[in-house]
Amino acid sequence: MAKTPEHEDVKRPKGKVQEAAVWLLMAMLILGLGGFGVTSFSGGVTRVGAVGDQDITSEAYARALQGQVAQFSQQVGQPISTQEALAFGIDRQVLQGLIARAALDNEAKRIGVSVGDEVVATELMKMDAFKGISGSFDREAYRFQLDRMRQSEVEFENSLRGDVTRELVQGAVAGGFAAPAALTDTLFAWIGERRGFSMLRLAEGDLTAPLAEPTEEELKAHYDANIARFTRPEAKRITYASLLPEAIAKDQPVDEAVLKQMYEDRIDEFVLPERRLVERLVYPDQAAADAARAKLDAGATFDELAAERGLTLDAIDLGDVTREELGEAGEGVFTAEEGTVAGPLPSDLGPALYRVVSVLAAEETTFEQARDTLAIEIQIDSARREIADKVEQIDDLLAGGATLEDLAKEVGLQIATVDYAASQPGDSVIEGYPAFRAAAEAVQQDDFAEAIVLEDGGVVALRLDEVVPATPIPFDEARETVAEDWRKDALAKALAARAAEIEAGIEGGAAIGSFGIVDVTPEIARDGFVAEAPDTLLSTVFEMDEGAVQLVEAPGFVAVVRLDRIQPAVTEGEEAQALREALEGQAAQAIAGDAFTAFTNALTMEAGVTLDQSVINGIHASMP
Repeated sequence: MAKTPEHEDVKRPKGKVQEAAVWLLMAMLILGLGGFGVTSFSGGVTRVGAVGDQDITSEAYARALQGQVAQFSQQVGQPISTQEALAFGIDRQVLQGLIARAALDNEAKRIGVSVGDEVVATELMKMDAFKGISGSFDREAYRFQLDRMRQSEVEFENSLRGDVTRELVQGAVAGGFAAPAALTDTLFAWIGERRGFSMLRLAEGDLTAPLAEPTEEELKAHYDANIARFTRPEAKRITYASLLPEAIAKDQPVDEAVLKQMYEDRIDEFVLPERRLVERLVYPDQAAADAARAKLDAGATFDELAAERGLTLDAIDLGDVTREELGEAGEGVFTAEEGTVAGPLPSDLGPALYRVVSVLAAEETTFEQARDTLAIEIQIDSARREIADKVEQIDDLLAGGATLEDLAKEVGLQIATVDYAASQPGDSVIEGYPAFRAAAEAVQQDDFAEAIVLEDGGVVALRLDEVVPATPIPFDEARETVAEDWRKDALAKALAARAAEIEAGIEGGAAIGSFGIVDVTPEIARDGFVAEAPDTLLSTVFEMDEGAVQLVEAPGFVAVVRLDRIQPAVTEGEEAQALREALEGQAAQAIAGDAFTAFTNALTMEAGVTLDQSVINGIHASMP
């Protein structure tokens, strides 16, 4: 550490000339440093570029980039750094937007388009962020919000004036477009078309002969031809030391008195009274309820009574209830037989009829029956606390240079090794922990081990021993997997061959139903859904001619499809009209958007764009 000199050793400039020289140097230093700035993202440089005479300021770029990164973080569900966002091209999107804005501002200034103070004030008054308790514009709220945004009133109002002006220019360019009738008609006919088809899906039982068992030579040939399927992926060989709650829970003491108290505190979990699944039909008064009871006694059903009231069974379902929950009606409902209707009986909403759908008998779990479950809960909780108390000790040992093997000796952690591959779920218990998998993916050679607390309260530390290259599994070891894979391939080929035979038979005049059970879809749209079928099914169906037969194949799926009918789009009715109007609006919006993009591109090319990449890079480097 440098020593501080004694007072008498400090030499100071003497005389007015020397003092003046010192002050001159200080002034030059301040002026020089002032050129670098201290508050902006880009130092003293105030712009990242320009379109024509319109600058793109550094602050505008930094603010827009921050906003885009924050929005991207929300989309992916986790915080994303600026550097990570740059890898996705976020900066290019931000620049493109700012260039378009600057091009519009430059053109508006050139042609003299702007809005007056009254328009700006009107827009300002509409903004909810600046309204007070009364719901009207509040100047204090306005100042407070601008202070949070670090903007002055002049800056914000000029920005607002620019926004409104750009909207005027955009409206002039993009407004008034209409979709051509031919385009709308084509889209309407394409989207509204429906098709009906018959499908014979084939399974192994549809084969005319069973699959033959493979020979050893066939299996080895299949193994060699598809060696990639029988190759272990590249993996990290990781040694880890862990302490899991389950591993030490059984050694934790259990206080019998605590167990009994837990049982008593949670008695509602272990002693369940008789319950009944009940439906309730409420009436406005006793006369109406008595009349409904008379209808029921005369032969009407409870469902018919509900339908008369315009009620569905979901609306009158009370679920499973206890005698106490039914209040005054409890006794009557709980003495009724299953399947019968009790009442009229009182309810909070008025007189009602109650149908007993099912009787759920009372259940009791004794202390002796619940003891082991409660004991495990206590032991697991105790184990978690014990492990938590050791985490600091583990951190200290690792910081002091202890190895994983030292942790096993001194703290009681268990040592094991695993070949970790991110693409595989893994067979070991430790690989089931997301925290371990995240650490295993991140670990590099020679990284220092650290204590990682797992989701269940356990702890693990790990190191990377080596990277194991992708390696073929020996044939003898993989033989069972090879046999399963061979059979899957053989079955797919056999089903495809059988489907081709059926396809030829149908084209020759045979009925599709003569080959097996047929699934008939009378009508379906392009965006429809067919259960347990690949996405390619409907795309194939909508490419076929009426009456055509085609084979559809996908992994685990083989089917013969016949297109029964093509139903043109329905042109009449409210739904058709709504669809046509929606298509017209979307098409017009798309055309207007393309026209506006072409306009801004033309403005940009005409005015010219300049960008200072060094300033942009400086902003990127200054952001977290």
